[in-house]
Parts: sequence; C-alpha cells; structure tokens
Amino acid sequence: MVENTENQEEYMDDDFEGSFEDLFENSLKELKAGNVVVGTVVQVNPDSVVVDVGGKSEGLIPINEFLDEQGQVKTDIKVGDQFDVLIERTENENGLISLSKEKADRQKIWNALEEGAVVDGRILSRIKGGLSVDIGVNAFLPGSQVDLRPVRNLDKMLGETYSFKIIKLNKRRGNIVLSRRVLLEEQRENMRGDTLKMLEEGQVVEGTVKNLTDYGAFIDLGGIDGLLHITDMSWGRVTHPSDILNVGDKINVKVLKFDRDKERVSLGLKQIAPDPWLDVEAKFPVGQKVTGKVVSLTDYGAFVELEEGVEGLIHVSEMSWTKRIKHPNKVLNIGDEVESVVLALDIPNRRISLGLKQVEPNPWEVVGEKFPIGTIIEGQVKNITDFGIFVGVDEGIDGLVHISDLSWTKRVKHPSEIYKKGDVVRAVVLNIDRENERFSLGVKQLMSDPWESIPVRYTPGTIIRGQVTSVTDFGIFLEVEEGIEGLIHVSEISKEKIDSPKNFAKVGEDLEAVVLHVDTVERKIALSIKHLADQKEKAEVDAFLGAQRNATSNFGDLLQGALHKAGGEKDGE
Repeated sequence: MVENTENQEEYMDDDFEGSFEDLFENSLKELKAGNVVVGTVVQVNPDSVVVDVGGKSEGLIPINEFLDEQGQVKTDIKVGDQFDVLIERTENENGLISLSKEKADRQKIWNALEEGAVVDGRILSRIKGGLSVDIGVNAFLPGSQVDLRPVRNLDKMLGETYSFKIIKLNKRRGNIVLSRRVLLEEQRENMRGDTLKMLEEGQVVEGTVKNLTDYGAFIDLGGIDGLLHITDMSWGRVTHPSDILNVGDKINVKVLKFDRDKERVSLGLKQIAPDPWLDVEAKFPVGQKVTGKVVSLTDYGAFVELEEGVEGLIHVSEMSWTKRIKHPNKVLNIGDEVESVVLALDIPNRRISLGLKQVEPNPWEVVGEKFPIGTIIEGQVKNITDFGIFVGVDEGIDGLVHISDLSWTKRVKHPSEIYKKGDVVRAVVLNIDRENERFSLGVKQLMSDPWESIPVRYTPGTIIRGQVTSVTDFGIFLEVEEGIEGLIHVSEISKEKIDSPKNFAKVGEDLEAVVLHVDTVERKIALSIKHLADQKEKAEVDAFLGAQRNATSNFGDLLQGALHKAGGEKDGE
C-alpha cells in the first residue's frame, strides 16, 4: 500500500508540474504584442494604473484612458477591477508591460462591427465631405447621407446622437462609412403606407415643415409630402413662407384635397381658424375710425393690417388734404401704427378702402371763410412753374398766381424773371375752388389797371414820344409809358414806300408818333408816323385858331368894357 501510495504521489506531482508548465507557456503566448488579455487592477497611481495580466507580469495604463462620458478621469477605479487590455509592448526598461485599455475596447468594437449593422453614434466634427461620428471608433458620415434632403448647416448637428447604418466597412484599413439617410428612407417608407390609409379630405393632421419655396411649403405628413400653398397659410398677407414658417417646425394643417392615385395632397393652415372677413362689416363699418399697423408699401398706397387676416388700403390720394404725396414712404413706414377712417367696404373681393387725411378736418372747407375773395395775403413763393408761381397761403395750402396775373402791362415770358423761391409776395385772393382744391391769387390786382385811363390820356390825334422796344417785319413797337407799348404798323411809317421797318428804326431810338386808335379790350394802341406831319399842321392850325379866338374874345371884352365905362361917365354928367 505504501508503495502504491508513493507511486501515486509521484504520478500526481509529475502531472501537476506538467500542467503548471503548460499554463505558463500559454500565458507567455498570450502576453505578446497585439494580443488582448484580461487584466486586474493591483494599484492606482495619480497618473497611471498598475494592472496584473498574469504570467507574473504587470503593466501600466495611463490614467487618461479611464474617462467617463463627460471626458473626465473616473474616480471609482479600485484594486481588483478587471477589464480587457491590449498588450502594446511585452516589456519596457522598467520591466513592465505597456498596456492600453482604449485600444482593447476599440478592437473589441471592431470585432463586433459588420456591414449593414445599425449603430448609435455621436457627431463629433465637420470634416471634408461630411461629418466625423463616434460609434466607439471614429466613422465617416458623408454629407449626402446625413438626411433625406441636403443639410445646408451641418454645424447645427454637432454633438447630436443619432442611429446610423454601416454601409461600408474595411477592418484592414480601419474605414467605416455610415448612412443616416438609409434609415430615414426605410422609416419613411414604413410610415407611408399607414399615412395613405388614414388620410382623408377635411382632416386636420400634424406635419413637419420639410422645405420652403417662394410659392409655399412642403409638409411631411409621415412618409408623404403635402403642399401648403402661400395663399393658404394665412388669411392675411404673407410675403414669403419664411415669414411664418421654418424648416423643422411641427404644425397642424387641414387636408384640402387628396388625390390618392397620384398621392398628391393640398394643405391649408389658415382654414383651421375661422375666416376673419365674415364679420368685417360689423367690426369696421364705413365712417369708423380704426387703428392698424402698416405692413406693406407700394407706389400707389399703404396696406394697413387692422387685425390678423384683415387689411385695408390707404391710397396715396387719401393721405393728405393739401400735399401731393409722390410715394407713401414720404408719410408712412412699415411697422407704423396709424389711425385712419373706413371709406368703403368690398366684402366679396376682401377690400377695405381707408383714408388717412379724413382723420383731420378738410382745410379746404374753411379756407373760404378764413380768406374771402378780395383778401390781401402775404406768403412765400413755394414753387415756380412756366405758368405761374405758387404762394403759401395757409398750412398745406398754396395759391397760384397765374403768369397773366403778375402784371397789367409787363410781358412776362417766365415768372422766374421776377421772382425766386423764398421771396415774400403780397397778392389778392381772386377765387377759391373747393371742389377742385384750387386757390387763385393775383399780384397785378393790388393796383388799378392803367388801361382804364389810357383812352382818356391817349385820345386819337395825341402826339407822343417814346423809345423803340422792338422792330419786326410788320411794324415798330414804341413804349408809350412804362409797360405800355403802341404799334406803328408798316403802312403807317411813311407816305413813301419802304423796304422794311428794320431799315427805318432800331431798338433804343426815340421816335414821335400820333395816336390813331386805342383798343382797351385787346390792350392795343395804334400809332402812326405817316400822319404825324398832318397832325402837327392840324395842331398848329388849331393852336393858331385858338389863339385868334382868344384874342378876339379878349378884344371884345375890352371893347365892351370901354363902352360900359363910357356909358357910365355919361350918366354921371
């Protein structure tokens, strides 16, 4: 028995020794660079962790490989913790093995990855052609695979976590290509069938704004897109869909039309709310003062929002009683709060006419009482035109002095010969046309018309002397007095035939002539040089005869006086 026992112990010792050597050899095989083994924490230092990987071997792992999700060093590492590590080098100068926990984790992930698998990842950064994604290892997400439609601003996706599908995998090169678009397309296709089954006209559904255009917005209803036209977005004015919607917004819309065969859907947003025009007539009766915000300006007027969906137009002609407004922006700006008066309603065509000037009294209704005809006013020249000057009469009211009312006698070719802007002018109110808003003034009416006394002062036969002001083919104009001219017709220049009046006299010369005729209606004086000699002779004869008559009269008076005296003396005897 003893012998057998000793043989048995010898056999067991040999067997144990063989088993231990096998284990040691196996552990040495495992402790080769590039292998992944299980390590146990034996010591935690401030900058590293000492790990026992078996085979009487220990290694160091930098502390910065033990990070949490926030990128901070973990504080709960303790002796006895076990995890996979990658052997980088079997032994360094200190006799320790170089280990890496990160690379072991990464290799483990790589081993688990396969093409077509769905993984979660966080977008790290933008790189050329797309985005870098952390799925445990770095992967590439091409820009074309980010979404169903091109994403203009990829930066907004940084830091976000999504699900991706692996579409290319090359472990040897370490390349992974992801796609989010493939998953979205699959998801969209699954939703499409359900959406088509439940969609009905008149139904209110929730959708996501997918894309904006100038004419509307495309709304994703769940696998199928519907068009929300710009005219169906609001009862009010919408200049562009981006004014009220943004890509990604979730909104409720009403299905207006649905063509199931062509899978076309027309949507409405404004139809969810009641039509505000139904009670416009009651809310905004004609003549009522209303307040609103200027939302748009055009060449012909300003659109004012009275409430959401209800706008009125202030035409440019209804902005001022007195000023000629060339463009509404001279009076109003977009965003202004304005008070106006409702002038007219056209409910079928959804139009409201508003008046801005009607808020204030019409100055033309009282100007006649303030400035009755005949009133002398004083004002500045505001404007000069070919046909006259405009003079400021009252606030916003200008009066016109027509060129014909500037002077009784002077021929004015253009008002600028006499006046300039800013000159202070006195004038007489001639007429007020309230209906056409015209105020007529006269300057010449401040003095009497000299032509009223011309016939008395220049009777036919009167000899005058004046300066030549103009010579024409038909005669010579002679200034009789300041501003008053007479015409010596070519036939009245000489008894002898002359070639041209221009050969007879020049501008600036003094000439004598006799008055033939005065026409106060046409304001013309006909003169003659041809009859001047005859008139002078007649004047001399008249003067002579007048002298004789005076002499005879004086002689008779003397004779009668002498006789009277003689008779008196005789009576006295």
